[in-house]
Amino acid sequence: MRETFVDTAGALLDERPRTAVVLADISASAFAPAARAHPDRVLNVGIREQLMIGVAGGLALTGLRPIVHSYATFAVDRAYEQLKLDLDHQGVGAVLVSVGASYDGSSMGRTHMSPADVALIDTLGNWTVHVPGHPDEVPPLLRAAVEHDDSVYLRLSDQTNDHAYEHDGGRLRVLRQGSEQGTVVVAVGPMLEPTLRAVAGLDVTVAYTNTPRPFDTAGLRALLGNRGVAEVVLVEPYLAGTSSGVVGRALVDVPHRLLALGVGRADLRRYGNPADHARWHGLDPVGLRASISGFPG
Repeated sequence: MRETFVDTAGALLDERPRTAVVLADISASAFAPAARAHPDRVLNVGIREQLMIGVAGGLALTGLRPIVHSYATFAVDRAYEQLKLDLDHQGVGAVLVSVGASYDGSSMGRTHMSPADVALIDTLGNWTVHVPGHPDEVPPLLRAAVEHDDSVYLRLSDQTNDHAYEHDGGRLRVLRQGSEQGTVVVAVGPMLEPTLRAVAGLDVTVAYTNTPRPFDTAGLRALLGNRGVAEVVLVEPYLAGTSSGVVGRALVDVPHRLLALGVGRADLRRYGNPADHARWHGLDPVGLRASISGFPG
């Protein structure tokens, strides 16, 4: 996804004079050709992530559309105050594109892991959040994001699904149909593939989205139909429960049970690789099947 993002951002710099890219050393070498072609619109501020966001806010105030890029933990966790003040408080937006996701960089330790990034973004004002599940989903999401001036978070990962799905405005897409009384499982981004493998033989409907904000609450209500007590499982690639509030508000008048699966809150204090962390957090097919088949118990 990272390579696809760099290629698409480079093309946007060529096509759209309003586009700018702001970096804090991460991916600077990949953007070197674009920087040579557009030295006034590809800015590398060095390892100063807070400044990266501040510069993006300034560019947005001049009418440019900044694309800001770094690891999730540097672009969101470390620079949260600047997101709050230099973008939201100033009333300007940017396209924030991260790599690393929750534990793609686990071999480098906790410093490169960010399971709480979307939860932090949720505390800000009306950000759109895209979590593509395949590299081919990145270009249309990025191109749509530069068409306006609102704030967008595009969360890239090394974990991918087998197939890409067209950008359809963020609607839930049903990829596996269960019975009318079965559980509805919503898989976000790269969690689709392990979810589909986990539910083989189970009576569940699986819906996919790569745009959890704004969440397709109308689509979820339509999927639940007239069930007596709706059973919903969220499978998200970041902190477990990040979307629980969104779903709870969407179903405030609907009797329901919700199981929120994602990265656990405990700091495991372990390196490992992404497959290790998926297993430790119960997000591999075996772990997901145990959780989903045991719900509601």
